[in-house]
Amino acid sequence: MAIVYILYSHKLDSFYTGSCLNLESRMTEHRAKTYADAYTRKADDWELFYKIEDLAYQQARGIEIHIKRMKSKKYINDLLKFPEISERLVIKYK
Repeated sequence: MAIVYILYSHKLDSFYTGSCLNLESRMTEHRAKTYADAYTRKADDWELFYKIEDLAYQQARGIEIHIKRMKSKKYINDLLKFPEISERLVIKYK
């Protein structure tokens, strides 16, 4: 099953949204700065802010793209504050 995850960096005061099949392995890649052009290379203090689990891979990609298109810190904070937003996204991208 896939996961949509949102990381937060205090240093950059910035969020990063991604999706993957294995969050633990993906977090290791972010921390190791595995990919040369990755946005997460800009900081060392990324922490897991939010996640939506148990998704089909295409569903996770759809939700990830939706969140990125919102381009809004308020929206990301609202995901944490109002769980029904995530529930609606899971249904919308099923």
